[in-house]
Amino acid sequence: MTHDITYTTKTKQLIDSLKSVCANYGLGNDGNEFKIITQVFLYKFLNDKFRFEVKRLRPEIADNKEFYQNLKNLYDTQSDKYELLMDLLDENVPRLKPHQLISHLYNTQNSDDFAQTFDDTLRDIGVENADVFSIKSFSGAKDRLFDELSNYITDSSQRDDFCKALVNKLFEFSFEESFEDYFTEKYDFFKDIFEYLIKDYNSDSGGKYAEYYTPNAVARIIANILVEGDVKKARCYDPSVGSGSLLMSLAHNIGEDRCTIYSEDISQKSSTMLRLNLILNNLTHSIPNVIKTNTIAQPYYLEKQKFDYIVSNPPFKLDFSDFREHLDTDRFKERFFAGIPKVPKAKKESMAIYLLFIQHIMYSLSENGKAAIVVPTGFITAQSGIEKKIRERLIDKGWLRGIVSMPSNIFASTGTNVSVIFIDKQAGREQIVLMDASKLGETVKEGKNQRTVLTREEEARIVNTFHNKEVVEDLSVIVNADEVKEKNYSFSAGQYFEVKIEYVDITPEEFSDKMNGFETRLAELFKEGNKLDVEIQKQLKGLEYERN
Repeated sequence: MTHDITYTTKTKQLIDSLKSVCANYGLGNDGNEFKIITQVFLYKFLNDKFRFEVKRLRPEIADNKEFYQNLKNLYDTQSDKYELLMDLLDENVPRLKPHQLISHLYNTQNSDDFAQTFDDTLRDIGVENADVFSIKSFSGAKDRLFDELSNYITDSSQRDDFCKALVNKLFEFSFEESFEDYFTEKYDFFKDIFEYLIKDYNSDSGGKYAEYYTPNAVARIIANILVEGDVKKARCYDPSVGSGSLLMSLAHNIGEDRCTIYSEDISQKSSTMLRLNLILNNLTHSIPNVIKTNTIAQPYYLEKQKFDYIVSNPPFKLDFSDFREHLDTDRFKERFFAGIPKVPKAKKESMAIYLLFIQHIMYSLSENGKAAIVVPTGFITAQSGIEKKIRERLIDKGWLRGIVSMPSNIFASTGTNVSVIFIDKQAGREQIVLMDASKLGETVKEGKNQRTVLTREEEARIVNTFHNKEVVEDLSVIVNADEVKEKNYSFSAGQYFEVKIEYVDITPEEFSDKMNGFETRLAELFKEGNKLDVEIQKQLKGLEYERN
């Protein structure tokens, strides 16, 4: 744990130093700052990962001070052995050349036109590793791993100095000098760093296609409830993936070598963050399955693949009026069985797009598939409309495994109360778990926002209660499909809690005393009321009319 904290602190310092460079060159909070920081951070990590793996395979060239020169000598004089070394590297490791290392850029930073050298280096790394590290769009086109970062500086005379400053910051910090162990660890703690990275680039209101970071506690609860027993060759999918925190927790529980990640998201920013997340978590083999697309209007995997596990924290409300008519066609009838939200006359941004994501997920599950979806809590009790039709389908088909209603403000960026729907196509119609965890957690202040934080013990209590199908007073109930139908398909645990009336045995004398006490108190109240009536009437008679 101490190492995790140290690593996280050091890494945040690197991010802060890169932000400082951007600020010094007029890019502080600029729209391009996010691209620069994430891409430079990725270059740094790939660099150090490459160094670490090469040293492991060829310990004779592992000396830190001489590593670059030793590698260069091998590349220059024994190219066949260098190529063999590259072939031996794991698929998660980039293939680099000596002149593409940070140490080479650091040593040559005073050369002419250094900005061009810097951009060319990153571009070549991207081109030479495109098959493994590039993200595809719906059309199949691959993105560039790195942009020409110096071009974000509008004053061309400052570009060399800007790139030098970036390289110097990278050279000062090394993952491997103090953190070599982490190249073989799972980066669960890296979620904190992702949250730190994206917090400055998301507005509180979210905006169009905003990425809301799923809290660690929610991600862990979902993964721990979904994954039971020994799982092999699982296909895991998120149709609105964001930075991928839900998928990462799921993959860690299953085992990175036992699952393949698939994802879709309309945001290029999300795709970039997910790629970095996959690299950090030894899931590079899944990068080709990261698709940048509009999942609802242009689903890439719809007819190509069904999935064993689906997790999603979809956008709840979004204006999709510009492609709604495209969805309301025979092609999508089966997929959107419950219907498509209408376009409101006002506030188009309030369109409940999450209802489309739920239906998309139900359609995309394999025969034995399981899913967990974060939804606004209002969904579980809506009396009619698309919401109720979805709930009816889940109950009638025996797909609902359970519901967990989370504490309010568990998301710092939105005050909407949320619940998690757990779907299992083999769940059956008996022993459905409905849980109200809204009273758990502790409220903490984060800047201007308040956030509810669950302890690890509370997380374990939720998971164990769910798995064990326990009835716990004011927390959970176990119901069957018929009982849910009787409650108008309500998924709210509170509507099934038993109302308890406490009875206390008393003697006839005690009962008589209590009744006498009530009568005496009532008489006193009536007497006070009569006095007040007399006083009011007296005051009214004393009122006189006066002309101004």
